[in-house]
Amino acid sequence: MTFKQFLLDYGEHVPGYDVGVINEREARAAAGILFMLGMIVIFVGIGYNHVIVARVYLAFLFLDFTIRIFTPRYAPSLLLGRFFVQNQKPEYVGALQKRFAWTMGWLIAIPMMDWFVLHWDITFYKVLICVLCLSLMFLESAVSVCVGCKIYELLMREDAQHCPGGSCEIRIKEPVQTFNPIQKAITAAVLVALAVGVYLFLAKTPSRTFFGEFLHEMVLTQQQLDKEEEAKMEAEFNREDDDF
Repeated sequence: MTFKQFLLDYGEHVPGYDVGVINEREARAAAGILFMLGMIVIFVGIGYNHVIVARVYLAFLFLDFTIRIFTPRYAPSLLLGRFFVQNQKPEYVGALQKRFAWTMGWLIAIPMMDWFVLHWDITFYKVLICVLCLSLMFLESAVSVCVGCKIYELLMREDAQHCPGGSCEIRIKEPVQTFNPIQKAITAAVLVALAVGVYLFLAKTPSRTFFGEFLHEMVLTQQQLDKEEEAKMEAEFNREDDDF
């Protein structure tokens, strides 16, 4: 096999499709499994203060994406996804754009192997990389949005073939996909409420970790931070007066 064949001959060859394809149901299930495991790792790390689970998870993630970019047929997470959706009708999507997206995941996993598996050197910005990875998995599993596939389409300057949910094809939305005014208002209200709720939580809730403190400082203006600092100094001064 030549290098060109290795690059282009990827995915499963299914009658009726002129390019290699991936079963999107398996891919979404795998993304959901990895996302769930990632959230469990975060809760265990915070609740039990153990780093071994994070190291094992990230090593598995790196191995899984390494296998994916060579052959998705034997990637552990995709096989787990196949197990759970084996009785569902396959939904085929173009394999090359999925390979590009998984290569992005592999590139993200490389520095995480150094930061958290080979060495444990945690910082806020490194944690953000992990959050980014989990966010991409969530988008793929929950709403079938493959960010890497969209980037592939932009870089290649050509339309990707066989996108999830048929999103590549130009078509008119069916009535069940549209919003009436009341539905628009409800959706907008929920989004605004979520945004306000997150802001109020980060701005008003006392932080107990460096990560939470960083987020708290990010959402406040310098004037608000100065006011908080003045309040802390005043409270400390009053406490000292009470001691005397």
